Amino acid sequence: MADLDISERIDALRKTYADIRQVVAPEALTARIAELSEQAAEPGLWEDTDRAQKVTSQLSHAKAQLGRVERVGQRLDDLEVLVELANEEGDTASQHEAEHELESLQKAIDDLEVQTLLNGEYDDRGAVVTIRAGAGGVDAADFAEMLLRQYSRWAEHHGFKVNVLDTSYAEEAGIKSATFEIAEPYLYGKLSVEAGTHRLVRMSPFNSAGKRQTSFAAVEVVPLVEPTEHIDIPDSDIRVDVFRSSGPGGQSVNTTDSAVRITHLPTGIVVSCQNEKSQIQNRAAALRVLQSRLLEIRRQEEEATKKGLAGDIKASWGDQMRSYVLAPYQMVKDLRTGYEVNNPDDVFDGDLDGFISAGIRWRKGRAE
Repeated sequence: MADLDISERIDALRKTYADIRQVVAPEALTARIAELSEQAAEPGLWEDTDRAQKVTSQLSHAKAQLGRVERVGQRLDDLEVLVELANEEGDTASQHEAEHELESLQKAIDDLEVQTLLNGEYDDRGAVVTIRAGAGGVDAADFAEMLLRQYSRWAEHHGFKVNVLDTSYAEEAGIKSATFEIAEPYLYGKLSVEAGTHRLVRMSPFNSAGKRQTSFAAVEVVPLVEPTEHIDIPDSDIRVDVFRSSGPGGQSVNTTDSAVRITHLPTGIVVSCQNEKSQIQNRAAALRVLQSRLLEIRRQEEEATKKGLAGDIKASWGDQMRSYVLAPYQMVKDLRTGYEVNNPDDVFDGDLDGFISAGIRWRKGRAE
């Protein structure tokens, strides 16, 4: 039986892993964990709930990151031992196991490498995502709802909690818009590459003639404001309106005026929230989203000042960044990265990791 020779591939993985360790800096991360652990052990920590949540969240994330890096290093060591033993004993089953582990390690290291690229100012934040139906009538509203489910399923696959803040239903089917937040570390860095115009091509289920229909939806992603972060919004800069929450088809789902709409007068930004139980909760959630959007505007202005390219950030995504084609053939393609798959059903069910990883690498390449 021929020996299994995958030494060159293992060496390539080790080189990539060494580069990752240099970026992650496990020694510095260990020191950071010790510092956060001391803060978490302070007797009066939970007297300040916001600070306590921030400290425990950062501690949990730092431990998880260090654990991932160390586990991959141990798996590389174990793989080399497994290959050596398999070749010494001529064990076909062990050779197959080693090849399978190599493929699994390749994916784990690729994922770690992508994580190291998330080093923007707000990349480590949670994300606030808004989806809006664009051109295309009922099909666009239905497409917007499909995207909402797509991102919800992606989050569910990863164990992330999605908090839907507002949903504006269309009259016939689908949604006019929806806003949700995911308060997990690095979600903004990952989902920000999803921002832009998405296009759907399909045989319309709403067209009696069965003609092919093209529709559009816009995805906006902004960083979640930290609890300890303050963006000053004077009361004179906002108008607050209250109304009754509504469901599909415009039906009323609440007999009290608990839903809140906040208009930021200087910018014209309008934020609604109707999914919380009380007007106070809805107002707080709407203000949180407004602050996130103002934070993103500030980030764009600062970035434009640094680069001398006002408006470059929005233009970089283009008017059509991804196409979902269901007829006459099956394909989902990202027009920026060239990444494509032929299984739209899986993508709409939340299989987005390939698109997100390709988008992060593409963004990094443009910045260099």
